[in-house]
Amino acid sequence: MAEGGQRLAIAAEALYLVNLLLVPGLAFLILAVLFLRRGRAGQLARNHLEQAFAASCWAGVLLIGVGGAIVLLGDIEGMITWVVGIIYLVCMHATLVLLGVLGLARALSGKAWRYPLVGWPFR
Repeated sequence: MAEGGQRLAIAAEALYLVNLLLVPGLAFLILAVLFLRRGRAGQLARNHLEQAFAASCWAGVLLIGVGGAIVLLGDIEGMITWVVGIIYLVCMHATLVLLGVLGLARALSGKAWRYPLVGWPFR
């Protein structure tokens, strides 16, 4: 049976994946509330909450911001713009999901996790 800190770490990583795959806005809000209340959590839970929240913020920037910039800066009716945009979004989304699965696996095993590149704001 997982201890309370490990359950919270698992929940944080699961919410990160739910944010990317199922219910984007709602899962992010729940993750943000957990992140803001992380002071009482154990070290493992704080690590996963901080990393999942930072990665979720970066995921929004990378998917919505950069994806939108590709469309806005390119010719909106041009085929090349849409090909580049779709390839970018599919590759970036798949990478972020894969990293989330790795984070969830680390939480399930009770180990700390740091997202490469997108987890830099915290430790």
